[in-house]
Formats: sequence, structure tokens, C-alpha cells
Amino acid sequence: MKLNELKPVEGATQSKKRLGRGTSSGTGKTAGRGQKGQNSRSGGGVRLGFEGGQTPLFKRLPKRGFSNFFRKEFAIVNVSDLNRYDDDTVITPELLMKDKVIRELKAGLKVLADGKLERKLHVKAHKFSASAEQAIASAGGTIEVI
Repeated sequence: MKLNELKPVEGATQSKKRLGRGTSSGTGKTAGRGQKGQNSRSGGGVRLGFEGGQTPLFKRLPKRGFSNFFRKEFAIVNVSDLNRYDDDTVITPELLMKDKVIRELKAGLKVLADGKLERKLHVKAHKFSASAEQAIASAGGTIEVI
């Protein structure tokens, strides 16, 4: 079997309905759209969520919550993710991005203490959780706030 020999299973596909191709086709003249009106016109129809002039559901529901405009989103790394590096390695955000441990830096790098650290590392980051600082120090490593 080759890719150019693949075909869908018998009955799995149907040909598209050809509209406006003569009266005997069953969908001739008005092409299944009825006579006049908004939906018979090309480009006609109503926008998403329109309820015929009645106040739409999305406007009737109460507003909830608050989005903090000044919120800072940090790229997060757990200490267990740092076990891939050798002892005495200097861990920087650039190194983590190069090795694809984090995708983007956002507002900075924050190290959290999920998992167990088994290496002695020098970690440079923008923020550390208190337990992450303790985990790195107990493994014999050092931290540096950038």
C-alpha cells in the first residue's frame, strides 16, 4: 500500500450538494434558500449571538471578576527540572530557553520547589520561592537574584 493508493472507505464520503443547477435538481432557482428575506440574500444572515432584537444572552448575564492589568506572568521552573544539568553548572534563563525547559521568559523566571534537587547548582533567576531557596541550598548550590 502506498500513500497515493489510499482511498476513503466506501460510503464514507458524499459529493457536495450542487445548488442552483436547474429546476429538476431539487435545489434549483432559489437554491434551497426560500423566496425573499434576509437569509435568501448573498451575505445575508445575522451575526453570532443575535436574538432578533431581544437583548442577547451574553449581555443579560452579569459581569464577574477582575483582570489585573498590571499582573506579571513569570516563566516557571521547578527544581526537579534542574536535575538534567551537571554539578556546578550556572543555570541562567538563557540556558533554560536554549535547552527548551521554558518557552519564553515573560516577566522573568521564577524557581519553585516541586520535586527533589540532587545536583549542586548555581541558579540565577528573577524570583525564588522560599522552599526553592532552601532546596537549592540544602543540595549545596547557590542562588542569585537577577
